[in-house]
Formats: sequence, structure tokens, C-alpha cells
Amino acid sequence: MKVTTTDPRGGRQHPTDLVETDESGVAAVVGRASRAAQWLSDLGRTGRTRLLDAVAAALESRRADLVATAEAETALGQARLDSELTRAAVQFRMFAAVLRDGGYLEAAIDHAADTPLGPGPDVRRMLVPLGPVAVFGASNFPFAFSVAGGDTASALAAGCPTVAKAHPSHPLTSRASADAIESAVRDLGGPDGVLTAVYGERAGRWLVRQPAIRAAALTGSVGAARAIQAAIDERADPIPLYAELSSVNPIVVLPDAAASRGDQIADGLFASFTASGGQLCTKPGLAFLPADPAGDRLVDTLRGKVASAGGSVLLNQRIRDAYNSGAAALEKAGARLVAQPRIDAEAGFTVAPTLLEVDLPGLTAEIADECFGPLMVVVRYHDVADLDAALVTVPPSLTGSVHRGQGDDTDAVRGLVHVFVARAGRIVFDGYPTGVRVSWAQHHGGPWPSTNAVHTSVGATSIRRFLRPLAWQNAPEWILPEELRDEYTAIPRRVDGRLVPGVESRREGC
Repeated sequence: MKVTTTDPRGGRQHPTDLVETDESGVAAVVGRASRAAQWLSDLGRTGRTRLLDAVAAALESRRADLVATAEAETALGQARLDSELTRAAVQFRMFAAVLRDGGYLEAAIDHAADTPLGPGPDVRRMLVPLGPVAVFGASNFPFAFSVAGGDTASALAAGCPTVAKAHPSHPLTSRASADAIESAVRDLGGPDGVLTAVYGERAGRWLVRQPAIRAAALTGSVGAARAIQAAIDERADPIPLYAELSSVNPIVVLPDAAASRGDQIADGLFASFTASGGQLCTKPGLAFLPADPAGDRLVDTLRGKVASAGGSVLLNQRIRDAYNSGAAALEKAGARLVAQPRIDAEAGFTVAPTLLEVDLPGLTAEIADECFGPLMVVVRYHDVADLDAALVTVPPSLTGSVHRGQGDDTDAVRGLVHVFVARAGRIVFDGYPTGVRVSWAQHHGGPWPSTNAVHTSVGATSIRRFLRPLAWQNAPEWILPEELRDEYTAIPRRVDGRLVPGVESRREGC
């Protein structure tokens, strides 16, 4: 079956020269990925750093074409897409730095020695690649969470060939991204199969059933995760699915913060819940604001911004329809409409940004549910002491945010943070959850339903998803990986229980 692409602004489908990958095609792709695993392994850490740097350069060299292709398929805007492509390149370069550091291997050596339990054997341990992995592209990030995204970068860094299931919202962008990565592989003399894209919904199910696939990663909906997990469950052997899913990302604005910088907070809230059409997993869906004059002024400012806003173009019809039905369901559940501009409803997948309001006693699980798109519910509270119990109504999320003022009670802040520690993966102070920094310390995950695992999908430690521990006992030195040989000193290792920095780390003063 032919693959089509859709312009979200007009909602019109256009033919492409792509075809959906059939079951035999998926099997052939996975076979090539399995054979490519040895080449990635033989590259070693140093060789894979060259590959990742080359991929980043290849993406940047094709910037104009990639951004133009993505703009035609997503309507996310050139500035946003240009920045996202930069982020994709940054992710590949960051994982090159992770490989050079080597600490991700968790290398440990216990020399043979007498122990309280008797003679102990020589044991050496480090993390090794899982094998070929499947990556499911996200609708809302055609670069950073798709074929050229962080899942692919971390998998290739780990030494795992990657089969990317292209998202139907941007198939041409997916192919162009795959072409860029494959060109970098070819320039280094690599084989077919290091990175390949497949197309079609059924291809995704066939992909995770392939015995050679050892893990899958998804940024998407709970429904998509359940469908992929159902296909995985048909396997004779289980594999992990690392899924980043639904998130409400509550923001609490304390009374003194609203009084001292209400206009600034209104600006930030508006930008955060409407950016990219509200199609961000970190979009704040609930904002807890004080029911006092300062809170009233903040809401009035938000009302004006929303009422004068233009329409937001969503990525596809499914997201558009879910947004409209979700907004209607929130109002039916008791949320009051505060502001919603008039728009041309006939213009493709365009929707109106929406601001709703509910008093704290009226906050229910139905109102606290995620509505993907440019919608936020303002929750008005009278007493800060009531917030801890109310936040338990909110599903666990990727983030929880607190805005403080100088006069706000530090004990109240501690109480809120205590709640967020149990129900979020990242706690933001005096800021907004959108804009996830790509860094060593980042954690982009959280309790179910925000994710289904304890791992992060952004940052250096996301590589851990595609590795498994392996120990060598009394092994001859010649068969050990170089990182586990006694004379090797380039990376940090734990030797006989003592952490020994790598030589390069010591030169840098670490």
C-alpha cells in the first residue's frame, strides 16, 4: 500500500513514492540489522564516537531540506523545526561524549582474593549492547524523538542497530532523516542495517515480534503503548518496551509569587501551554492559582492572551478530534470556559486554544486528565494547605512545578515537593516544564502513566535502556573487552571496590 503525507494546514493528503513495509520486508530489514551488529561492535567506543559525530554533521549539512520537508508535513514552523534539528544533532554529539567518557559501561573488576567466605574468583563486569532495537517515531517531534532522535542516538551509541518505525504524520521527513544517517554510516564503510526505517502501522507490530529485536522505545500515547505491548506479548521471549506516554504536568503558583510577578507568570504559562500547538509531552495541563485578587489578575491576563490568540494547527486528524472531544469532556465534567478565540474551523486541523477554570473542591479525576493540545485548566484554591491532598487527584506526571515568592511559606513548599517527589520525574522551581535540556543530569520520565519504566528517554543515562550487564569469571585476558583489562586506564572503573578515575578524567581535574 502506498504511503501518503498530509498537510495539516489544509488537511489534504498527498501521494509519496513510499510503500508500507510488508511482513517479509520487515523480516529482511531486521536480518540486515542483526548482521550489522558485529560491525557496530567492532567499531568499539572510539569508532562509534566517530559515527555519532558524522551523523550530527550529516543532519546539519541537510538542514534546509530536512526543515522544509518537516514544515510541509507538520506545520510546526521553521523556527521550531530548525531548533529541533539542532537538538537532534546535539543529542548525537552528546552521546559521542558519553562514549569517550566511558563511565556508562559501569566497568568493575574484582581480582581473585581470599574473602570471609573463602577463595573468591576473579570477576569482571560491564554493560554490553542488547542487540537490534525498534524505535517508534513520535508525531510531535519529527526530529528529536523520531528517526534521528534521542532513542536512535542512544541505541547506536550503545552499539545497537536500530530499526525506526516512521510516524505517519511525517513519513517523508522520516525517510530524509534515515537517508542522512545511512550516508554517515556508508562514509565510514558501514553496512546496510545499522539504521533502517519501516513504514505502516502493521509494520510496527511485525517489527516487535521479530526474534532478533531485543528492545523497543516509544514516545506516544497510552493506546499506542498498549498495542505495541500486545504485539510483544505474542513473542516466545519477552523484551522491554520503554514508553514515554501521558502527562498533565501540574504547576502550582503560590500566593506571594502571584502577587509579586503575576504578569510574568501569565506570560510564561501562556507560552508553555500553547507552544507547538500544545503538542508537547511536558505541556502544563493544570495550573493551581490562588483565589485572591492577585490570582484574579493573573487569570485576567491569561484570559486576554488566549482570547486574542490565533488558531493552533495540530499534527493530524486523530489529534485534532481527540482535542475537541477532550475539551468538551472537561466542560461536561464541570470545568468552566474562561477564554477561547474564534477560529476558522474549516482550515485543516486548526483548533482554538482554550483556557478553562475550576474551583479546587470541583477538581475531579476527569478534569485532571490530559488533553493533548493548547488547553490548560486553571484550578483556584483558597488555602495552600489544601493543595497536597488535591495533587493526589492529578495522575503522576513527567514534571511538577512550583512558583514561589519571598513571602511564601517554606514549609508549604516542602510539602508540595514531598508530593511531587512521589508523583513526578522532574521538579521545576520558578519555571515551566516545556523545554527539556539535553544533558548529563536530565531525567525525562516519571511514574505511570507518564512512563512505564524507571529509565529516562532524554540525557546521558538514556543509553542504559539498550545495555545489559555481563560478567566474566576467571577469563583469560585476551578474551576480555579492553575496558576490563588490568592495564586499561582510559575510563573510570571500580577496581576491588575502589572507584578509579580514568586517566583522561584525572587530566581534566575530575
